[in-house]
Amino acid sequence: MPRISRNDPGLRAWALVLPLLAFIGITFIAPLGAMLTRSIQEPVVADALPDTLRELAEWDSRAMPGEPVFQAVVREFLDARETRALGRVATRINRVEGGLRSVVTRSARRLSSLAESPAGPCFAVDDSDHAGPSGRADADETRTPCRDVMVGIDDAWGEIITWVAIRRAGERFTARHYLHALDLDQGIDGEVVPQPPELRIYVPLLIRTLAISLGITALCLVLGYPIAYLIAQAPPGRANLLLLLVLVPFWTSLLVRTTSWIVLLQSQGVVNDILVALGLIGDDERLAMIYNMTGTVVAMTHILLPFMVLPLYSIMRTIPPQYMRAAATLGASFPQAFHRVYWPQTLPGVSAGSLLVFILAIGYYITPALVGGRTGQLISNMIAYHMQQSLNWGLAAALGGILLICVIALYFVYDRLVGVERMRLG
Repeated sequence: MPRISRNDPGLRAWALVLPLLAFIGITFIAPLGAMLTRSIQEPVVADALPDTLRELAEWDSRAMPGEPVFQAVVREFLDARETRALGRVATRINRVEGGLRSVVTRSARRLSSLAESPAGPCFAVDDSDHAGPSGRADADETRTPCRDVMVGIDDAWGEIITWVAIRRAGERFTARHYLHALDLDQGIDGEVVPQPPELRIYVPLLIRTLAISLGITALCLVLGYPIAYLIAQAPPGRANLLLLLVLVPFWTSLLVRTTSWIVLLQSQGVVNDILVALGLIGDDERLAMIYNMTGTVVAMTHILLPFMVLPLYSIMRTIPPQYMRAAATLGASFPQAFHRVYWPQTLPGVSAGSLLVFILAIGYYITPALVGGRTGQLISNMIAYHMQQSLNWGLAAALGGILLICVIALYFVYDRLVGVERMRLG
C-alpha cells in the first residue's frame, strides 16, 4: 500500500478545498435537495389516515366507498383530533378540493361529541359481535352505520369527489404540486386536465416573469454597452472615476435604492413634479409610474445595470484600440468597423452580462414587492406568498423547481451557442 506523504500536493489541495465543499453542501446543495424533495413529498395525510387510504386503494372511484372506509375515517379522524394533527390533515385535503377543510374539521368535532355518548358514534353493518340469543343485534347495542352518521353530519361525505380528494391528498409522493404550478389538475379517473380559466394564474405569471426578465436584460444591454465603452476608452484617471460611479450602487443598500424610486416615481414625486413644472403634463394628469409594472422595470433595471456593465468592461479593456484604427485605415466607416471588428470581440461579455442579469431578474423578490403593486408582481412574489402566508410549501417548492429548470435550460442554451469557457465576468 503506498504511503501518503503530508507534503503531497494533491492532499494539500483537497485539504484546502474541503471547507469550501462543506460550505457549498450545507448552504446550497442541502437546501436545494430539501426543496426538491418537499415539492414531491407530502406525508401528512398518509401518516394520519393509513387505514382509510388502505381501504381506498381498492376503491374504483365510480361508486361510493363501502362501510369499512367510513369506519376507518371515523376512527382516524378522532385519533387525529386527539393528537392535534387534524388541522394539518384538513389543510392538505382542502388543497386538493377546495371547501373540504371546514367539512373535515366540523365532522371531526361532531364525531368527537358523539364518541362521548355511551353508544359511541357508529358501528359496522356486520354486527354479529353484538348478536343476542335470537341471532339479531340487541336493540340497546344497535348504533347507526358510520356511513349514515358521516352523511348526516355533512352531505359532502356522500359525494365521490370528497373521497377522491382524500385519496389524492394521501399520496406520499405526488406530482400534484408541479401540476398545480403549471395550471393543471387531475380528473376523477386520474387524467391530467387544465385548470378552469379563472384559476390559471401560475403559467401567465411565469410567462410574465420571463418576458419582463428578458426586457430588463435588453434594457441593461442597451444602457450598459455605451457606459462600458466610454469607461474602456477613457484615460485611466477618468476611467477610474466612471468605474467608481458604476460601483456606488453596490455600496448602497438594496432596500434604500428601491425605496428611493418610490420617492422619485410616485404621483407627487420628483419626476412628476418636474414634468408638471415644464408644462409637459397637467397637475391633474400626473403619470402612474409606481406600484405597477413600470416601477418594477425601472427599479430593477437600475439595480441590475452594474451586472451588465462590469462584464462588458472587462472584455472591452482587453481589445486593442489599434483594431478600430486599422479598420478605418482600410476604408471602413465607424459603423462598419464597429459591426465587423469591435462588436464580435465583445460578444463573450455581452452573453455573460445578459446571462447574469437574466438569472438575477427572474428570481428578484424585494423590488417587485415594494414597487410592483398588484400588476407588477413576478413569480418570486407568489413563491414568497405560499412560503409565508398560505404555508403551501410543496407548491412553493414546485414553483422554485420550475424556475430552477428554466435557469438550467438557459445555461445549456448559453453553453451550446457561446460556450461556458468563453464567459468573462471581470
